[in-house]
Amino acid sequence: GLNCGLMTIIVGHDTFCVVVAYNNGVASLRRLPRTPEEASSDLGADTWVTFRRITMPGMRTALLSGALLAFALSFDEIIVTLFTAGAGTQTIPIWIFTAIQRPTELPVVNVVALVLVLLSVVPVYFAQRIGGEAASIAR
Repeated sequence: GLNCGLMTIIVGHDTFCVVVAYNNGVASLRRLPRTPEEASSDLGADTWVTFRRITMPGMRTALLSGALLAFALSFDEIIVTLFTAGAGTQTIPIWIFTAIQRPTELPVVNVVALVLVLLSVVPVYFAQRIGGEAASIAR
C-alpha cells in the first residue's frame, strides 16, 4: 500500500544524509566552550534563550557546512534513488543510469555528468572553507 515516488526518495536521502549534518553538529558542540552557557544560566537566562543566543551562533557554521556536504552527497546518489523511486519517477541520477546504456545519448550524458560533478564539488568546497574558518576561530 506504499506509493513509491518523490516523497520516498526524499525520505531515503534524508535518512542517508542526516549522519553528515549530525556529525558536524556534534563535533561543533564538543569544540564550544561551556563557560558562556554557564554564565548565561547564572545570569538568569532560560534554556531556550541560552541556546538561541549562545549555542546556536557557535554551531551555525557547522550546521551550514553539514547541510552543504549532505546536499553534495545526496545530489548524485544513484543507489538510494533507485531503491526508493517509484515506477514513474524520473530524477537526474535515474535518467543518467538509463541513458548511459544508449550509445547515441553518451555525449549528453557526459555533459550532464560534468555539470553534476561541478555542482557536487562547489558545496563541498564552500563547506570546507566554512568549516575551516570555524575551526580556526575556535582555536
